[in-house]
This record gives sequence, C-alpha cells and structure tokens, in this order.
Amino acid sequence: MVWPESAAELEKLQCELAACAPEAWQPEPGPLRVGGVFVCFERGRGGAGADGDPGWAGAAIAAEGRRVAAVGVAGAAAAPYAAGLLALREGRLLETAVRALPERPDVLLVNATGRDHPRRAGLALHLGARLGMPTVGVTHRPLFASGGEPAESLGSRSPLWLDGEMVGVWLRVRPGVRPLAVHAGWRCDVACAIDVVIRAVGRARTPLALRIARAAARELRARSASSADHSK
Repeated sequence: MVWPESAAELEKLQCELAACAPEAWQPEPGPLRVGGVFVCFERGRGGAGADGDPGWAGAAIAAEGRRVAAVGVAGAAAAPYAAGLLALREGRLLETAVRALPERPDVLLVNATGRDHPRRAGLALHLGARLGMPTVGVTHRPLFASGGEPAESLGSRSPLWLDGEMVGVWLRVRPGVRPLAVHAGWRCDVACAIDVVIRAVGRARTPLALRIARAAARELRARSASSADHSK
C-alpha cells in the first residue's frame, strides 16, 4: 500500500481500509511499549494549511512511565489541509518519523481519528495499516462524532456516536480535567484503545509517548527556525 497522490485516490483507499477486518490485537499483560507520533508546522502561517508547508514530525516510545526513544524529522506537507483528508497532508511525514525510531513499539498513538471519519478510516487507522502496526487515535475533540461527557471519576467513559455507530469514547484520564477523545485504530477496537490509553497516560492528561513526540517535533522546529535566523 502506498500513500495516495490525490483526494480521489485517498477517498477510494479509505473506503477499502474501512471495509478491512484485520486480526484484532490485544496488549499483553506487563510492560507496554507505547509509541507516539506528532506533526507540527510553521508558526504564524495564515489559513488552514497549504501544500508544501514546512513540517516537523516527532516519534517516541515510552514504557513504564519513562522515555525509551525519541526522534524528529523535517519535511513538508504533501497537500493542503482538508477535513477527512489528513492522510494526504501528513501521512508520509508521520511514517518517516515512526520508521526513524531505533525499535518498534507494541502500539502507536496518533494525534488523529480512526472511525470518527466520513469514510470510517481516519489517519490513525490509515497510518497503522501502512506501518502494519496496531494504532489508537487520541485527540482533544472528535472530528464528526458527538456524545455527552463521562462522569468525573478517573477512567469514566462515554460513547462517541457517528450516524448511529459508536466510533470512539470520551475518556476521563484525570478527575476534574477535560476528557480525551479516544479512537479505535488499526487492529484496535474501542475497548483495546481505552486499555492502551489508560496504561499510557501516567500523571498528565496526554499520554507520555505523545507528549515526548510533540516535544521532539517542536524542538526540531525551533532549531530550524534558529538556524534560518542565523543564516540571514
């Protein structure tokens, strides 16, 4: 499977991925090696995002509350931003970051949706299929799905619905703090996704691997900006 070159190609592939039924994955008891991947773009650019925008992606692995590995890569957006077509813009760059890790995580957290998508195959699911790796989507809000927030207690969850289908959950990872939207991804159903995120969060709202990946991407962006300023 290759990354599509056009919106029409991507939409067709998304429909095919949504219809796939890969073997379900469940984490083993004991330490879990959780990967995270995150992409950021230049600060201060107007608009939603254009083709060719400089971008930086970070990937990380965390286990038992500690950092195992982290990398950052630079690249460019392959398409302008469009809802439902994020894989066209960010997919290649995210894949490059994950493949740059010195080892393979057990499961990968992606800052994107899975089944909460008009064709039920968001970037979190698509990236997992491309990498052959179980994935879970973790976002601050749903894309198209909706549902009431869960109770305030730790671990409470409530369903996110899209056209009558439960495509994810709101998950309370810290009492009194806004919940996370947790999305089933590649080879991970909703129950599996909840288990992974609860085990990966630690003391903060965002899972550790995603926080490390986000920091790696932003640090590389800052170094690139500093180098550009010094070259003027």
